[in-house]
Amino acid sequence: MTEAPPRAIEDFPAYSYRDDPAVPVYPDAKALIVFDGVCVMCNALARFVAARDSKDEFLFTEAQSALGQALFRHYGLNHTEFETNLLIVNGRAYGRLEAFARILRKLGWPWSLARAAILLPRASRNRFYSFVAQNRYSMFGKYEACPASGDPAIKARLID
Repeated sequence: MTEAPPRAIEDFPAYSYRDDPAVPVYPDAKALIVFDGVCVMCNALARFVAARDSKDEFLFTEAQSALGQALFRHYGLNHTEFETNLLIVNGRAYGRLEAFARILRKLGWPWSLARAAILLPRASRNRFYSFVAQNRYSMFGKYEACPASGDPAIKARLID
């Protein structure tokens, strides 16, 4: 009898992607943000983080990249609609507002105050996040190609 896969990305064991031959090996000593490379809002988040990451704690990859695609598949997420950004830190994956709050917390003061967002009930957080994610292109716009890859603050830390 085989074990059922975890339902939520947070339930996967730490570093589970290392045992998945479809996931390319990458330097995972730093936190990795997987973001939709054509989403205006997602690019803004990546640039925001890169500009404020004074401790150089984050790496980035586009959800459309080979690594991003493999990670979305590994965690059982839609690899074409990108319903969430991913944060992988210490081998654990986080999505939705949990990822956002953890990213801001790692950036330190004053951004760490956003951690209060995770005090909302999980169902409410997820409904809000899903609404924004499903409507992000109509609300914020869409690029033809990822402009963040040309940003010097991100380019040096971007995994293709």
